[in-house]
Amino acid sequence: SIEALRYYAPGEWGKLLGLDRAPEVRTLRLKLKHLADQEQAFSWSSTLCKDWMLEAPEEAAVLYVDGHVRVYHGTAKVLPKHYVARERLCLSATADYWVNAMDGKPFFVVSQAADPGLLQVLERDIVPRLEADIPNQPGADELDADPLRHRFTVVFDREGYSPAFFAKMKKRRIACLTYHKYPGEDWPSDEFIATEVRMASGQQITIRLAERGSRLSNGLWVREFRKLAEGGHQTALLSTDYRAPAAVLAPAMFGRWSQENFFRYMRQSFNLDGLVDYRSDHVPETIMVVNPAHRSLDGKVRQKVGVLNRRTAEFGALNLDGEIEPATVEAYAQKKSDLQDVITRLRKEVDELKAQRKATQRHIAYQDLPADARFDRL
Repeated sequence: SIEALRYYAPGEWGKLLGLDRAPEVRTLRLKLKHLADQEQAFSWSSTLCKDWMLEAPEEAAVLYVDGHVRVYHGTAKVLPKHYVARERLCLSATADYWVNAMDGKPFFVVSQAADPGLLQVLERDIVPRLEADIPNQPGADELDADPLRHRFTVVFDREGYSPAFFAKMKKRRIACLTYHKYPGEDWPSDEFIATEVRMASGQQITIRLAERGSRLSNGLWVREFRKLAEGGHQTALLSTDYRAPAAVLAPAMFGRWSQENFFRYMRQSFNLDGLVDYRSDHVPETIMVVNPAHRSLDGKVRQKVGVLNRRTAEFGALNLDGEIEPATVEAYAQKKSDLQDVITRLRKEVDELKAQRKATQRHIAYQDLPADARFDRL
C-alpha cells in the first residue's frame, strides 16, 4: 500500500520508476486524489476489461461471479455488518463482487456500499456490463435462427439460485450455471457414468456424472447434472446452457476454486483487503438498505419462535410414567396446564410480532435511516 512505502528505501523504489528516489507518501496521496477526482476510474476499468477480453475471447465465454468481503478493523468509520465466512463472524466490512475467467484471471469488480445480494448485483450491475463488453457474441440473426444458443455463461454459487432469475436471463439469452439449492432425493447410483473431464488448469480427471431434465417451480425447464462422490454424496447442478455437454459444464462449476484461490492469493500477496487511504465517501441517498426496525422485529420473531418450539417439544415429551397415584396425576396435569398456558402466550406474542414485521418495510432509502444507523462508504 502507499502508506507502507514509508518503511522502504526511497532510492531503490525510485530506480523502478526511473527517478532518483520514490515520491513521499504525501505526494502519492495527492496524486492519487487528483486521479480519483477526475472520476474516470470506471471508464478506465471498463477499457482495461474490454482489452483483456479481446486478447482472449474464449476466456470471456464462461465467467465466474462471486462476492468477497473486505473486513474493516478500524474505528474511525462506521460500516455495515457482513457475515465473513472465513472468520465465521459478522464484522464491519465492504462487499465486492468479482468477475473472473475460469483460470481465475480477474476482469472487473463491483463494490457495494450496502450489499443488496448477489442476484440484484448480477441483474443490475454485472450482466449489463458483460453484455456490452464481451466480444464475439452471436448477433440477433444467429440467436433467432437457433433458439437454444446463448451469448455467454455466468457461473455462481447457491446464493444466486432463483428460478425467476434463470428465466430472466434465458430471455436475454444468457446461460446460468449453479448448484441446485433444493435437489430432493438422491438418484439411483446406476445412472452415473464414469466421465473423463478436463479442468481449467488442463488436468484431466474422471468423475461419475448423471444428467436429467428438471422443471423448476416457475415451470422453467433446465438441465440437472449430478456428481457422485466416492462416499455416496451427490452434488446437484443446474444449467440453462442447453448445448454444452455435461463433461464441459460440470468441471466449469467445480473449478470455482480458482476464484477462491485468487482471493486468497491477492489478500496475502497484494493486500487486497487493505485501505488505499483513510478517506470516506458519501453513501447515495437513494440507495436501498435494510430497515433497522424490520431487522429488529425479525430478530425478535426468530427468538420467540425458538422458545416456542422448545416449549412445544417439552409439552409433547411430557408423559405420565410409573404408577398412577393421585398426587402424581395432579402434578402431571398441573405441569401440562402450565406449559399449555406458556405455549398459548408465546403463540400470541409470535403472531403479534409477525404482524408488526409484515407492516414494516423491509428496505428503505438510505436518506430515511435514523442518524444512529447511518454508515460510511470507503
